[in-house]
Amino acid sequence: MTATAQPERTAGLLVALDAGVLRVTIARLERMNAIDLDTMRALGDLLEGRARETDVRVVVLAGEGGSFCTGADLMAASTGPQTDPRVVMDTANRVIRQILTLPVPVVAQVDGAAAGVGASIAFAADLIYAAPTAYFLLAFVNIGLMPDGGASLLVPAAAGRARASELALLGERLSAEGAHAAGLITRVLPAEELAAHVSGVAARLAAGPRRALELTKRSLTAATLDRVEQAFDRETEGQIELLASADFREGVLAMLSKRTPKFGARGSD
Repeated sequence: MTATAQPERTAGLLVALDAGVLRVTIARLERMNAIDLDTMRALGDLLEGRARETDVRVVVLAGEGGSFCTGADLMAASTGPQTDPRVVMDTANRVIRQILTLPVPVVAQVDGAAAGVGASIAFAADLIYAAPTAYFLLAFVNIGLMPDGGASLLVPAAAGRARASELALLGERLSAEGAHAAGLITRVLPAEELAAHVSGVAARLAAGPRRALELTKRSLTAATLDRVEQAFDRETEGQIELLASADFREGVLAMLSKRTPKFGARGSD
């Protein structure tokens, strides 16, 4: 890709590089930016490859058309070929790992929903700016699953165990203002100012000392998220079990049918 502000489309992503700012936009409008395996894999490839080249000084993650990312595309997962759950988990974990270990700052621009793994992607960013219409939702429990994408560590590391338990166990949405009050995001901005503010922050970071920013980010991540690999392991093993459960099947059917799920006493066959 050449240094240009013109976005290129690849596997559900819009990607543009301008003056050191690599802007990556999840662009699956027909699914409210729910992310399927191909898009997740493409995002991981981008973060592991292009985003680490020396002409990139900052990465901005955003969503197209009024949503950030509404989580995993369960419609695609339920109608397409079945994929090994461990592959799915490894692919999602790779994205979060790359965000956390990138040598440049990552800025999340959140408008509308950041749900499920979409919330994990947002919370993994170094700076998170949101419009008042944004909300964050650890929706996993609503379909018989547990938080993944490192959320079981990212959220309590920022907001504390009690707040994380409320979000993860009750599966209720958290407003942008609530997320800011809990310490989960950097700032809430008027919708009409969000994009310009993020662009200004990105430009400031892109003009900053790259190595100093890299070492600062590395130090902050090590101090707060040093056990992220253990979190990935716990989430992967738990989610693999839950993805095979009767409760998950019921949760997905209920969601697609827009009805209240009826979970079993033990959640298994």
